[in-house]
Amino acid sequence: MEPCADTMMNMSNKTSKRNVRYVIIAVIIIAIIAGGLYYQTTLGMGNTTSTSMMTESSQAPVSLLGAGATFPAPLLQKWTVQYGQLNPSITISYNPIGSGGGIQQITQKTVDFGASDAPLSDKQLAAAPGLVLFPETLGGVAVTYNLVQFGIANSTVLHFTGPVLAAIYAGNITKWNDPQLQALNPGIALPNNQITVVHRSDGSGTTFAFTNYLSVVDSAWLSEVGYSTSVTWPVDKLSTGVGSKGNAGVAGTVVNTPGAIGYVDVIYAVQNHLGVGEVQNAAGNFVAPNLQTILWAAANATGTPNPVDLRLHIVNASGAQSYPISTYTYILVYKDMSAQPNMSLDKAKALAKFLWWAIHDGQQYSTALIYVPLPQNVVAADEQLLMSLNFQGQPLISQ
Repeated sequence: MEPCADTMMNMSNKTSKRNVRYVIIAVIIIAIIAGGLYYQTTLGMGNTTSTSMMTESSQAPVSLLGAGATFPAPLLQKWTVQYGQLNPSITISYNPIGSGGGIQQITQKTVDFGASDAPLSDKQLAAAPGLVLFPETLGGVAVTYNLVQFGIANSTVLHFTGPVLAAIYAGNITKWNDPQLQALNPGIALPNNQITVVHRSDGSGTTFAFTNYLSVVDSAWLSEVGYSTSVTWPVDKLSTGVGSKGNAGVAGTVVNTPGAIGYVDVIYAVQNHLGVGEVQNAAGNFVAPNLQTILWAAANATGTPNPVDLRLHIVNASGAQSYPISTYTYILVYKDMSAQPNMSLDKAKALAKFLWWAIHDGQQYSTALIYVPLPQNVVAADEQLLMSLNFQGQPLISQ
């Protein structure tokens, strides 16, 4: 007796449902196997970002000390907190004393790592044999001002060109309503008041980036002042310049000085609710510093990073929307960490793994603080450099 049509249909439906279940189960199994293989492969290559590279639950307590640039200090200090929560046995402290101080202390080997917004010169590297540097994040130097008492709210966006900024810091433009400034800002009644020119008093990578930009766009500035972490400011000779320590110091001075202008990392301008200007870029457009315009500058100017020498210059980058005063900021360490008298193997391993975490998982904390996560090609170059770190020849990051 042959089954009826309804019975045949029910059998077919059951078979179809069973086949679907088999397919779903197979897909789940394949996904689990693939995930496990990926995890094992990543562990074997030493390319995990958090799981294998940061958890040190069985390690003896270790304390690490860094010092240097104030520009990336909010991000570095965020990293030390987050990494410490993940690794309670590791305590990391960072002292924001300025790029110049950071370079000096890592050269003298009084800290475990340094930080600088300025890529070190050949002379500076020669003074510290074995010292290497690599980008940790990207940021922008904002032109800030305080004209609130003259009826111009901090939300008012002023326009600046490189040559005009150079003229202000050289003391050749001394009033806010100077014709050159007024021409850049039609429709804004700039006051007939003196400009108080605020600059860094300490050795500073922020100063390096700012003066590097001025040197690129203004030949007179290049020949008369130049660029460095510390320069002789012409406005100081005219008694219209004010020096302040750190990005926080410059921002605070601008906040408390009606008619002031200054340059700081973007986060310090935002935190202090300062006016932030748009600066004319190489394409002739006025651009504000933000995550996207800084990233465009990096994309247009970084090129192919060389892991052997990761000193990167990206001021006045090409591109319609590139912010012209963008910069990388760097971590400084010794390739063979045993070169430092107070460094142990355990400390060296902990530091290397923290740095690996910083260029991977640590990047997720960048955008909230108005830093730009590293482009992938820079991360790849950083990885190669970090894998070369060692302690008396013993690699610190497994490959």
